[in-house]
Amino acid sequence: MKSIFDTINAAEITERMDQLSENSIPEWGTMQVSQMLAHCSAFHDIPLGNAFPPRGLLGRLIGQFAKPMFYNDKPLPHNMSTIPTIIIDDQRQFMAEKEKLEQQINIFQQGASEKFSRHPHPFFGKLTAEQWGKGIYKHLDHHLKQFGV
Repeated sequence: MKSIFDTINAAEITERMDQLSENSIPEWGTMQVSQMLAHCSAFHDIPLGNAFPPRGLLGRLIGQFAKPMFYNDKPLPHNMSTIPTIIIDDQRQFMAEKEKLEQQINIFQQGASEKFSRHPHPFFGKLTAEQWGKGIYKHLDHHLKQFGV
C-alpha cells in the first residue's frame, strides 16, 4: 500500500493535484473542487494535531474492526460518510486551498509522522504513523479520482 510519507507517492499526488483546475467537475458527490481540497486539508489537521474531533458512538463500537479499510489496498467507496467536522459546504478559493494542501504534503515529507498527534481518528480510533500515512494517501487518491485525476 502506498503512503504519503514515501517521496515518490507524495510527488505523484502533487502531480495529480496540478491537473486540477477551479473548473474541475466531480464524477460523483456534491463537493466543488475547492471544497474537496479544503476537506482534505481539514482531514490532515487531525493527525497533525491541529483539530481534535470527538469520537462518535458508532466509531467507539465498531471502529477498531473497520480500521483496516482505512489503510488496505481496496479503494474507498464513493459517497461514504465522513467526519462531520470536516464537511466543507461553503465557498472556497481554489488556489489558496490547493497551496494549503501542498504545504501539508510537504510537512508529511519532513518527518511529520514522528510528530503525529496521539488524538485518535474519530471513527477508527488509535492509528500508528504508518497507518496514518497509508490512510492519508488513500484518502487523497480517492478524492483525486473523484475529480478524474
